Amino acid sequence: MSDMAETEFKQAVYEVVRRIPPGRVMTYGQVAAYCGAARAARIVGQIAMFGPDDLPWQRVVYKDGRLAGAFPGGRSHQAALLEAEGVEILPDYQVDVDKLLWEPQH
Repeated sequence: MSDMAETEFKQAVYEVVRRIPPGRVMTYGQVAAYCGAARAARIVGQIAMFGPDDLPWQRVVYKDGRLAGAFPGGRSHQAALLEAEGVEILPDYQVDVDKLLWEPQH
């Protein structure tokens, strides 16, 4: 990915994450696909790790609903943020992605 494409992809990720409503989630892969790079879930994870703190990164989860171990403050912090939005945290720090998955409108 060229520097310009990388910057555009990063900005697209920020915009999608910014739009995830409270109490809903998207997966890393879903964010990547929506931003035009379906196989870039890991890159989305890296962007999340170093991205702006003012975005709701807690709303981005693994495809099976697991919370991210690399989330600042750990899974327990991500869980607390999601619980504050009314999300039920299942055993082993998971959420019900079938129930909570958000699909952005283009």
